[in-house]
Amino acid sequence: MNQDTVDPVTVEIIRNGLLAVTEEMKTNLMRTAYNLIIYEALDFTVGLFTPEGDTVSIGLGLPMFIRGMSETVKAKIRHFGLENIQPGDILVTNDAYVTGSHLNHFTFTMPVFHEGRIVAFTCCMAHWLDVGGTLGQVTTDIFSEGIQIPIVKYRRAGVVNQDLVDIIAMNVRLPERALGDLRAQITAITTGERRFLELVQRYGVDAVHASIARIMDQSEAVARQNTLSIPDGTYEAESYMDDDGVDVGRRIPIRVKVIKRGDEMTIDLSDVSRQVRGFYNSGFTTGIACAQVAFKCLTTPTDYPVNDGSFRPLKVVMPMGTVISAERPFPMRVWMTFPMTVIDTIFKALAPAIPDRVIAGHHADLVFPNIHGISPEDGRLFIVGIGPLGGGWGAKSREDGVSVTVCINDGDTHNSPTEQLEAKYPVLVERYAIRTDSGGAGTYRGGLGAEMVVQALSPFAVTTRIDRMHCKPWGLEGGHEAAGNGIAIRKQGEWDDSMPNAKIFNVRLERGDAYKMLSGGGGGFGDPLGRDPEAVADDVREGYVSVEAARDKYGVALTAAGTVDAAATAALRERARAG
Repeated sequence: MNQDTVDPVTVEIIRNGLLAVTEEMKTNLMRTAYNLIIYEALDFTVGLFTPEGDTVSIGLGLPMFIRGMSETVKAKIRHFGLENIQPGDILVTNDAYVTGSHLNHFTFTMPVFHEGRIVAFTCCMAHWLDVGGTLGQVTTDIFSEGIQIPIVKYRRAGVVNQDLVDIIAMNVRLPERALGDLRAQITAITTGERRFLELVQRYGVDAVHASIARIMDQSEAVARQNTLSIPDGTYEAESYMDDDGVDVGRRIPIRVKVIKRGDEMTIDLSDVSRQVRGFYNSGFTTGIACAQVAFKCLTTPTDYPVNDGSFRPLKVVMPMGTVISAERPFPMRVWMTFPMTVIDTIFKALAPAIPDRVIAGHHADLVFPNIHGISPEDGRLFIVGIGPLGGGWGAKSREDGVSVTVCINDGDTHNSPTEQLEAKYPVLVERYAIRTDSGGAGTYRGGLGAEMVVQALSPFAVTTRIDRMHCKPWGLEGGHEAAGNGIAIRKQGEWDDSMPNAKIFNVRLERGDAYKMLSGGGGGFGDPLGRDPEAVADDVREGYVSVEAARDKYGVALTAAGTVDAAATAALRERARAG
């Protein structure tokens, strides 16, 4: 059926049906997974893809998977050939240079057959807590990061490859957890197969495919129209990462160029740093995803389902061998950190052209510690990631930034509930609170970061891989920078925050010791002296801004009762503007 002949009502029914399929895939994965990082933090993404591997719909999850899943499906198609993929097959890989991320992301793909031919693929990429490899240390090649599974068939014509399962089980520390999450992923993709077939059986395969083509064309049209509204020009910006965990203190440059012509945009990432020795690299699909996430935020932020039509007006220029297009055997374990700042920097480049559609810099990190030790209850090894902490997002031209919200890389992921952590692991959360004065001052204030203090109830080792301690979230149009991310360790009652960066590896804590995670805020937008004094007074009452910062940064004087002293405020602001 030609897409021009499909009924518009049917298109909308199919559109919502596709969303429903991927949301049910997501729900079933959450309900059957074994690890907090999947069922609470939601570190996964599910999706539907065309027989060619193009994205049809992805369940809202991690935005950075937007390219990796599609390219992984396409790589599996190339590897086997469509003619060698049979009903009942399930294809799997965790190849970091295919998915673009670390080895923890196992990706399962299932063909959907109708009347003897492939009509779609379902896919699920999810984070396994442990995949072997060194624990809590800086890795300098992919081989030390865990088991690598090339593109193979987990299931062939309905029969599970038990040899593969046995190999996986032998190479991970917690096989019951890993295999439990494996089965949960199979549940997700078989759910997608079943529900997509129901759409096909109800409306016909031709109508479903024609509707998908129409949806993609509509997404393209919206993207082109909104791209036209951006002034033509070439825009550049730069920032940096603190270091790669190996060469401590050596900044890693992030430079981007955006070229806008008519209804098309080119994002040139050629000048992003070359791949580094430490484990902060990611693969080329993540580099493309950096550009696509930024482009979608600017052109089709509310267009659903997320599909490849939205990206037809976008061209990405990116050589291989950078920190976002790394080549084997460069390490990839903390693949997700640097791309967030690449996206932040793309927004920064476009700020002069479209100040009303970008945000100031945000905290741009998971702020996510990993701990491991021996459980005092059963004497078994435990491994857990606590977070993501959430931090401040940058202010907009007409709106304050949001507070204690996960970074752009993590989409709709959630933090770890304190009750779950304390029930399952030997930890006590002493404090989890908003971090006063962490948001950048501005006419519109940046969002606030958070502070979390976790006490060890029995010995364990803690590792953090946090960046953007020194490259603080920047402000725009005169707005101030925000506080950066940070870490501190308490031993025998004494706090130490003297580390040169926010990266620590396998630091042992004894009972009663603690670590403190600090997430940064978001940059401010506009001159702080232009902020409504009453809004500043409200911020002070809420604990977002201190009395001292209200006076020194915003020029707002408050009475003992916390109300605005209008005369003193006018004098403070006049002096500040004078000089």
